[in-house]
Amino acid sequence: MTPFLAASALLLAVTFGYIALCAASPFGNCRKCNGLGFALTTDRKGKPKRGKTCRRCKGHGIRIRVGRHLFNIAARLHRDGTR
Repeated sequence: MTPFLAASALLLAVTFGYIALCAASPFGNCRKCNGLGFALTTDRKGKPKRGKTCRRCKGHGIRIRVGRHLFNIAARLHRDGTR
């Protein structure tokens, strides 16, 4: 197996794996709050305390994946163009 063929097969496998992930689970954890929906702060004793609500995910703790967002845009464009 040539290196080009192996690299292209690996790239195809990663691409289809990401497509399957976006189809099965379109939402992932928010990168800013790690899926909590708020920032963790600590009090003076060092105990974790709930902070402000995350502005990126608006307190939901989830975000839409990039692949799913691109799929939604393409589907909306196709739906609007065929009406």
